[in-house]
Amino acid sequence: MKLGLIINPMAGIGGTVGLKGSDGREIVEQALTRGAEPKAAERALLAIAKLAEVIKQPILTVSGAMGADVLEKAGMAYETVMQASTETSASDTSEAVLKLCDHNIDLLMFAGGDGTARDVLDALNKSGQAEILPVLGIPAGCKIHSAVYAVTPSQAGDLVAMLEQGEPLALKQAEVMDLDEQAYRQGKVSSSCYGYLLVPVDDARMQAMKQGGVNHEEIAVQDIAADVAENMEDEVLYFIGAGTTTAAVMDELGLTNCLLGVDVVLNKELLASDVDEATILALLDDLSHKDRISKIVVTAIGGQGHIFGRGNQQFSPTVIAKVGGRNIIVVATNEKLRSLQGRPLLLDTGSPQLDKELAGIRQIVTGFEQRTLYKIS
Repeated sequence: MKLGLIINPMAGIGGTVGLKGSDGREIVEQALTRGAEPKAAERALLAIAKLAEVIKQPILTVSGAMGADVLEKAGMAYETVMQASTETSASDTSEAVLKLCDHNIDLLMFAGGDGTARDVLDALNKSGQAEILPVLGIPAGCKIHSAVYAVTPSQAGDLVAMLEQGEPLALKQAEVMDLDEQAYRQGKVSSSCYGYLLVPVDDARMQAMKQGGVNHEEIAVQDIAADVAENMEDEVLYFIGAGTTTAAVMDELGLTNCLLGVDVVLNKELLASDVDEATILALLDDLSHKDRISKIVVTAIGGQGHIFGRGNQQFSPTVIAKVGGRNIIVVATNEKLRSLQGRPLLLDTGSPQLDKELAGIRQIVTGFEQRTLYKIS
């Protein structure tokens, strides 16, 4: 898993000295004058300590107090994507988020409070990834009304460790709150929803199913099909792979399908049925002259977990490379994922190098407007 880490060094500094917040340089200076000491690093270390025996790939972060110092203390491998300012500010957080997005991270951890969450959201909106990139907050602020944080720093670390070890974690849009600090210092709570971030939640899979009333495999498959069909983009070529879950997508579109082959859909109309590798490559080559993108929709084999290399060899390494890993949509019910008992989804494309490139944590479509983070190996 490619993990990104950002720490707001001054988060929560106003708490112990009664300032009820730390937004803005003036409040930070006032807190320091009163003898306050930064605590965000200590809070972040509690989370990172949970990952020492689990995360082997270098964590991407910012120099100094914005991440590198904590990772160094924890004995974790890391790479810096930018140099932090001597006196960090919201602009440093925003710049760090954009830098990490450029490195295609799978999950962003950040330590801070409500102000930090707003800065992260602003930057992700700017990068166009606010609805795509999962984040997880390490609580380190004075007031944390936003629902994007773990209950404790240690639990934040536990969640990431579980994910790296193959535990599926559902995703949900969680509120980032905008609290009026001036009013708060006067004893008035005046807050509003600033926006939403995509957050992994422990055990939320079961709760989501109960809330949605989805307790039957057939209903779950129908929900997945509805989600994929609704999110299909115009002028994008979709290659629908074999399987009953993907066949449900074709049914949702009202199109005939080849259960054991690959169908091609453009603008929600059937372009070709039961195509082979050569046909797919010809279509992709034609696309290259029309500035179109293409996407592959595949499902996992129940109990086994393969998404490539079992019954869909039409998706050869050349095909997959041309489409691009970011344009692969994996669909599976939560029940199918649970049947793997923590084992990862599997790749056997025929190219070890491509398998390595595709491996990692991926969002699986598990229902209507429902995504689950799951490991692919």
